[in-house]
Parts: sequence; structure tokens; C-alpha cells
Amino acid sequence: MGCSGKRGGNDDPSFIYLGAIQSTSPLFWSSLWAVSRSRFRPIRRAFSCFSSTSTDRRHVRKRPVNARHSFAAMTQDVQGHDLSGATTEAVTAYDQAVRAFNLVHGNAVGLFEEASQAAPDFAMAYLGKAWVFALANDPGLMTEAKALVETAGSLMLNEREQAHRAALTHLVQGSRAAAVAVLDRHLMRYPFDLVAHQGAAVTDGFLGRFPWVRDRSARALPFWSKDQPGYGTLLAMHGFGLEEAGDYTRAEDESRAAAELEPLSFWPHHTVAHVMEMTGRPEDGLGWMAAREALWSSPGHMNQVHIWWHKALFHLELGQHHAALAIYDGPIRATQRPVALSLTNATALLWRLDTLGCDIGARWRDLAASWQGHADGKCLVFTDIHAAMAELRSGQEALVERRLQAMREASATTIEAAGLYRTVGIPIVEALAAFHRGAYLEAVELLLPVRFDLWRIGGSHAQRDVIDWTLTEAAVRAGQRDVAVSLAHERLATRSRSAPNRRFLRHAEAIPD
Repeated sequence: MGCSGKRGGNDDPSFIYLGAIQSTSPLFWSSLWAVSRSRFRPIRRAFSCFSSTSTDRRHVRKRPVNARHSFAAMTQDVQGHDLSGATTEAVTAYDQAVRAFNLVHGNAVGLFEEASQAAPDFAMAYLGKAWVFALANDPGLMTEAKALVETAGSLMLNEREQAHRAALTHLVQGSRAAAVAVLDRHLMRYPFDLVAHQGAAVTDGFLGRFPWVRDRSARALPFWSKDQPGYGTLLAMHGFGLEEAGDYTRAEDESRAAAELEPLSFWPHHTVAHVMEMTGRPEDGLGWMAAREALWSSPGHMNQVHIWWHKALFHLELGQHHAALAIYDGPIRATQRPVALSLTNATALLWRLDTLGCDIGARWRDLAASWQGHADGKCLVFTDIHAAMAELRSGQEALVERRLQAMREASATTIEAAGLYRTVGIPIVEALAAFHRGAYLEAVELLLPVRFDLWRIGGSHAQRDVIDWTLTEAAVRAGQRDVAVSLAHERLATRSRSAPNRRFLRHAEAIPD
């Protein structure tokens, strides 16, 4: 089965998400506020603009501050937000950029650039572009995001724009929880701010907190009318939050409705795919994919690689390994981008196929080469784990040792992710290395304790499952019958028809007592 695939030709890194980037815990990090108060002075300054004593809050409003006015004192976006430094021409490009950003369809970066060129003092044009780059969580693009945030800092900013810059300042420094804290408060005052909604949603995904997307959008939706531009986007975000919180029926219903409102949007199509994955409906999933393929597989769809990944998972669930590998060799490689989060799709799929005994051939080495420079051991644990998979299976163990050293150094710093690297990220990469060299018992002993905190690496349930998958396979190969049988039954409880899960149980039960 070891056919080779051609490398994709689309190298534009302009837009990529975790794919959903997604979570399990509804808790807002209470430990966030236990950190030194001085670290959060920027947040307090950003929050000060929302104080009830500020001069612009003397008159109580019954509607959000950005409810559409009968006339505009200055240039506004389609949602009614005042835009500093903008012109009519620039706002046209900006509104298109925000829509592309929200739908994950279209060239958001190019449109934000067009807006800034039309109006060089247009702050949100720079900040919008910074959001695109910062959310990619790729070291190179993060550097570009920092420069854009600095540029915006030299311009005139209104209250809303100051909040965006404050959040981005935290984000580009790796302080994701602090960034979301700013946005969460901001959205109570500006519930129509779809750029902030998306920034908070995706960043919460990197923190493993997608249920907060459900709650944050739920408190905003009552302010919206269904015919308001962008309503389908917010409804789709709420639907994904519902899915990651396990409310699958409501998630599917809302996401199907959002897909009717916004047929080109990534979010509702993606959420329905997740529902079908999590509820063990691979045939329905493939049917959903086929019926809408013309919408999600067009060149303008900036994260179609993640949808192809979901389609490949449906084939795996049905035991159709050849079909999944064909998707890897074809559309996944053709549509992946040289950005860390994009590369996780191919990596997670190839790792699963490898553990199933498929002939991977030279694919690992090609994929490992694509990872170079896109995960640095300190930016995002989620991407470091996937980069390590490619390095290990391509036979480049020395690269993994260097990665582990970088992760250990990061864990000894004061960055927000230091504790996560120390307690979750490093043990997982060490477990993957043990699995790779055949030390399966060691892999089990490393992975069993960390699975309780696995949600903290971010990503969706479906994305993080590659770690539980590896743990189960390690238990089988280590001959740990009790662990392997238990984990197999755990997996079958939610997806009883899954071919990989049935395989796990069959192999586990074949282990002698």
C-alpha cells in the first residue's frame, strides 16, 4: 500500500486555525488570578475603559454601545462599530476581510492589507491582520503579528480598538488566558464584535476551553436579530461550543441552520462533522461531506485540509485504510499549508495509519521536512507533540531530543505554558519516543497519568484522541491485558461500531491472562 503522493503547491500561510482548535473543560482558569498582580496590570488598564465611572458610561444604555445608530459620527463597519482612521474605501475591504476571517473562506490577510493601504491610519486593519497571524500559532507568523500590534499602537485607538490591542499584546507574548480575559469582558460591552468573538473562540481552543465559546456566544445571541449580517457566524460558533460540551443534538441542529445561513462557512460544516465523529455515525459523516463538498473544497476555503482530515477519519472508522491513505496522498497534501496547525492534520492521520500497520513508506520523512521551523518547543504544546511524531517516525530521534530540551527550558521559565509543558507536554513527547522505540510499558506508564489533563493541550476531542489511541495501542503491545481491555471498552462505549475500537478490543482480549 506504500504509494507516494505529490507535495501540495499552495504555500500561502495567510490563514489557518486549529481546526478547531476545542476543549473539554468549562472552567475558567481560576489560577489565572493567582498569578502576580503586576503581571495583569495591562488587563486592568484594558478593563478600566469598561468601568462604570468612565465618562462615556454616564448615560445608561438599554442596548450595546455598538447598536446601529441612526447616523454615523464616523466611519463604521457593517456591525456598527466606529473605526478610527478609516475611509469609506478602506471599510469596504475591511468588512470583506472580517467576513473572510469569520467564514475561514477568502483571503482575509490580503483584504486587511488592502484596507490598510487605502487608509494607512486604519487601526483595525492592522489589528485584524494581526489576529489572523497570531491565531496561526506558528513562530514565524507570530513575529509578524507582534510587528502589526506595535504598528497599531502608534495610531489613534478608540475604546474597542484598545481592547483588541490589549488582547493581542498578551497573545503574541504567549499569554493566551490573559488575552481571552480581556476579550471576554470586552464582548459583554460589544456583543456584535465578530473579530473579538472569533479571537476569543480560537484562543480558548488552544487552552482546551471550547465550552466557553458556547457560553460567550449564548450571552451575545439575544442582542442579535436573525437577519443581521454575521448572525450565522455567531450561531455557528455557539453550535461548536455545544458540540465540544457534549450537547450533540443541539449542536447539530444549530449548525445545520447556520450552514443554511452561511453555506461557505467553515464552522457549521466542521461542527456537524464533529458530531458525527463523536456519535459514531461515519456513514452519515461521509454523506454530509459529499453533499457539501463543492462548498468546503473550493480554493477559497482556507482550512479545507482539516475537513479532508475529518473525512479520512470517517474512512478509518469504517476500516477503509486505503481510502484514508488516498486522502492523505491527494487532497490533504495538496491543501495543507506551511503553518504548524495545518501540518497537524497530516501528522495525526499518518500516525493513526502507521499504528494500524499501513505501509507509510517515505511519507514520514517528507512530512518531517515540512515541520522544520514551525514548532519551537515554547509556542504551543499541541503543535510540538505533532512535530515530534513526524520527527520520530522519520527516524530523526535527535530532533526530538532537541525539541524535548527546548520544552524543558520553556517549562523552567515564567511563560504561561510553562506548567503545561512540564506536566503534560514533556511526558507526552517522552511517551511517544518510548512508543517509537518499542518501550510500550514505559509509554503506558507515562500516558496514563496525563490523560486526565489532556484537555489542557487544546484542540478538539477528536484531535486529542490520537493520544488516547496511542495509549490503547501501547497497552495492547505491552501485553497489559487489564489496561488494554478497559481502554478498549471505554472507547467502544461511545463508538460501538468503530473498526479501530473493535480491533483494540479484539487484540486486547487475545492477550493471555
